[in-house]
Amino acid sequence: MPDQPSHNPVEHTTGEAAAPAPDALRADARRNRERVLEAAREVFAARGVDAPMSAVARRAGVGVATLYRRFPTRSSLVAAAFDDQLAVCATAFDEALADPDPGHGLYTLLRKVCTTLVTDRGFETVFMAGFPASLDYDRERACAEERLTHLVRRARDAGRLREDFSPADIPLLLLAVSGLASQPPETAVPAAHRLLTYLFQSFQAAPPPRPAPLPPAPALDLSGLHRPADRP
Repeated sequence: MPDQPSHNPVEHTTGEAAAPAPDALRADARRNRERVLEAAREVFAARGVDAPMSAVARRAGVGVATLYRRFPTRSSLVAAAFDDQLAVCATAFDEALADPDPGHGLYTLLRKVCTTLVTDRGFETVFMAGFPASLDYDRERACAEERLTHLVRRARDAGRLREDFSPADIPLLLLAVSGLASQPPETAVPAAHRLLTYLFQSFQAAPPPRPAPLPPAPALDLSGLHRPADRP
């Protein structure tokens, strides 16, 4: 009796490669999304959230059309890129509130904020200036302001801050520090820490018997003093 023809589906393929399994496609999509978000964070940190979407696509190694398929608007990309920053900010506030020394907790929080302020232009724009308008971070900003006010009052009540210091003085400090964002990060960060330490010591109710040593004074580039400088 002659052999029956095989019904093995492998023998009846058209020569094309088998389609990837759904799980593999989902994993690949997740990796591509994370690559785009990482690129967006890097580009926005260096150039601000107004940076061209094409720059994000180029950094991620994808086409602009692919980028827009995943994130149809700039606002959707900015929101996704800064989700992690929200979590980092919340953790920093939690740690400051948990510090048994109210003055140290407030100083440590401000040090972290100042570091981010001079190294991440996207953070400054999104969380401090409120841009873009279609991106609703009002609740997060209000929560941060409320917790910061509590930290200031806690430190003042503990005798660590002078009586006339107000939570409204914090934006003055941050605006002063933000001017260092035009410097390279390796210069901006130590300069921000030095300025913060100077200012925070002036906020204290009484000078500490042994003030904390200041960070070294970096050599600042004053060539961009009269105009905002974009980092490459």
